[in-house]
Amino acid sequence: MSQTFTFRHLPILIFLSFLYSFSASAQNRTTVKGTVQDGQKQPLAYATIVLVSLPDSALVNSQMTDEAGAYVFEKVTSGRYTIKASRIDHNTVASPAFEVGTQPIQVPVLQTALKTTALKEVVVQGQRPLLEQHADRLIMNVEKLNTAGENSLEVLKNAPGVRLDKDDNIIFRGSGSVNVMINGKMTYMTGSELSMYLKSLPASAVSKVELIANPPASFDAAGTAGIINIVLKRELTKGMNGTLSAGSGYGTYEKAWVALNLNYNLGKVSFYTRLSTGHVNSYNKLTMERTIRDSLYRSVNYWHPITKTVNVVAGADYFINPRHTVGIMVKGFTSPQDVLTTSNSVNYDVRGNAIGSVQMNNPRDVVSNNYSLNLNYKFDIDTTGRSLTFDADYVRYHNGTDESFANQYFAEAIQNGKEFENLRSFSDAATQIYAIKTDYVHPLAHNWKAETGWKSSWVRNDADIRFEKQLENTWQTDERRTNQFLYDENINAGYLSFSKKVSKALSLKAGLRAEQTILRGNSRTTQKVVDRNYWELFPSVFASYNPSDEHQFSTSYSRRISRPNYRSLNPFTFFSDPYMGIKGNPFLQPSFSNSLVASYTFKNFQLLSISYLQENDFVMEVVSQNDATKESISTPQNLSRARTLSLSSGGTLPVRKWWSANLQLQGNLNKVSTPVQGEQYNQEQFSWDFSTDNNFTLPKNFSVQYSAYYNSPSVSGLFRHKASYLMSIGGKKTFMDGRATVSVKLNDIFDTARFRANLNYSNVNMYWENEWESRRLNLTFDYKFGNSKIKAARHRKTGTSDEENRVSK
Repeated sequence: MSQTFTFRHLPILIFLSFLYSFSASAQNRTTVKGTVQDGQKQPLAYATIVLVSLPDSALVNSQMTDEAGAYVFEKVTSGRYTIKASRIDHNTVASPAFEVGTQPIQVPVLQTALKTTALKEVVVQGQRPLLEQHADRLIMNVEKLNTAGENSLEVLKNAPGVRLDKDDNIIFRGSGSVNVMINGKMTYMTGSELSMYLKSLPASAVSKVELIANPPASFDAAGTAGIINIVLKRELTKGMNGTLSAGSGYGTYEKAWVALNLNYNLGKVSFYTRLSTGHVNSYNKLTMERTIRDSLYRSVNYWHPITKTVNVVAGADYFINPRHTVGIMVKGFTSPQDVLTTSNSVNYDVRGNAIGSVQMNNPRDVVSNNYSLNLNYKFDIDTTGRSLTFDADYVRYHNGTDESFANQYFAEAIQNGKEFENLRSFSDAATQIYAIKTDYVHPLAHNWKAETGWKSSWVRNDADIRFEKQLENTWQTDERRTNQFLYDENINAGYLSFSKKVSKALSLKAGLRAEQTILRGNSRTTQKVVDRNYWELFPSVFASYNPSDEHQFSTSYSRRISRPNYRSLNPFTFFSDPYMGIKGNPFLQPSFSNSLVASYTFKNFQLLSISYLQENDFVMEVVSQNDATKESISTPQNLSRARTLSLSSGGTLPVRKWWSANLQLQGNLNKVSTPVQGEQYNQEQFSWDFSTDNNFTLPKNFSVQYSAYYNSPSVSGLFRHKASYLMSIGGKKTFMDGRATVSVKLNDIFDTARFRANLNYSNVNMYWENEWESRRLNLTFDYKFGNSKIKAARHRKTGTSDEENRVSK
């Protein structure tokens, strides 16, 4: 069948035309090349070469010399220039000024002598602060913390503005609508799958955490609160090196884990792999109280999962030549779980007497696994900074659960004369994601730079759950709890941004991203079908002003979107006990936000950061209570508006030479205004939180760490949270010339960490208290191996993928 041109092809043609026009504008340029030698007239490899324009001394481009001491800048525009060469162990030298026209330029040989103060072996130890403020993000250097025995999810709790809710969902800037990336690539997960994955990733593998409140246009617009990017450790030195970590811990039950981070860089080819496996025996205790008329319903649920995890990441980068780089990355993750959940729900009358109860026994086998493949390519078109990147991704997630429920009723809780009820369920959920993405960067005259790109992704989610109940020794389908839900989604996005370095101190950037969403949700059991097709625009603006190295000012604005995750759209009902259930909502709409951030940093200490976040049509769990059946069903719904104003200050203080303290103080004003179940709901609360992390350096490579945090009462959506706090202490010892470290940490010394919240509106009056193994004693051993003194290889950044991460909770 022949294909004809349609309107949907127009954005692609416009984008290709835009790329062509940029390419055409960069013709009629010439080449500048030369060599650098040391004092003995031998080639000086890995020296930094800078091309500087005159007379304003503006940096045009930079690179490193190869093994022969040679360098080449291609397609340099007409003008007057000079070349500067430097290396850490050699003096800086500059070439005479030269004019560039249409003919190639051969710069005279540059010769530089060894610094008289240089050591035979140069060892550079950078003392980075815990927090670094950049124009578009706040960076937390995890290696400055004592994270002995912790996982990546626990690391995030140390980041400013980040906390976890009762289900270990990540809350950033007071909102749960945040996207999490690993090394610049979306995790594709939310909820329990994301928390389980991060728990399998040891903290020792994490280098830093980037908090991006207002991402630029090149990022997906998803995530109204912004993006959290977890950067894992990876060495770029030639040769082989890596880190081996092993540890064990004990809280209520035992835990053990081991991880290997291995890098092998041959210069032309770079390999890397990360392997981790763990055994975690843990528990959660959830206490819930519901007041229905004059009666109190109190349930205590114990959730006891035994989890085994295996996490594998492997990849390679092949540097075809200085312009072309190709890469491949594969990831695999599996996490089988044996879970036993028990529940005891007791009904009390107005005088406090127990008048009925239900006991539930819920054994469950869960298998979660996923794998992904990424292919990437980068083309450095010329030495002016023009580059083209391309990424192709495939991701598959699968989750299967087999479980049974045995409910026993006592006294007035007996229903229809039955004291026993047996149920079982089988669920299977699979998600497949395909994505292609390309980005183009083009420097312009007068310190301008343009960026553009296109991305298309396709998602297919198939969730099937079958519930059965036993009637007279036969199993029959429970129609109320059985459903199959199919979800298909296609998102097409394009962006354009411009940036300019106005002066040495002032930088500006603005961008616009357009996204088209085409989706179809089909509940085969309930015959509910939802089709949508819509376009949205997402502007972003950034400005940074750095009058000196000590003073940094930055401000940014962005509009963003949060699309419902796939399970939230699935209209089936899952009952966690005979009276509590969770139900999806296929008619959920996306929510939108406007975000503004301004900050001032002095000497790497963030003296003040002001953040304003307004979310419209934000999604929140709303509990509907049936006073007759005593059932409470939680359903995600679009609420009207939530606003959060935050002021924060924090950074690292050198109290003494042997004592450094990181302090964080934040205040939040939260407002929620929305109709709920036919009534207007207004909630406003000022809250504050404080955290401190202290490091005490002792003789003979010993150190002691003390940390604590306090969160005051606060509000989030319809929930009113009670205060929480904890204190932790630890110590570590380094030996074998700094290659080996033994760490011990007692987390939550007094076992005070809890999630406690109230829910009050309409006929709903509920109280939650969630308790977990917060108090734990962990012991870890880290060992760095390989040659860390080999000259650094040339640094190449491969393309990254910004994908959806809304796989079901």
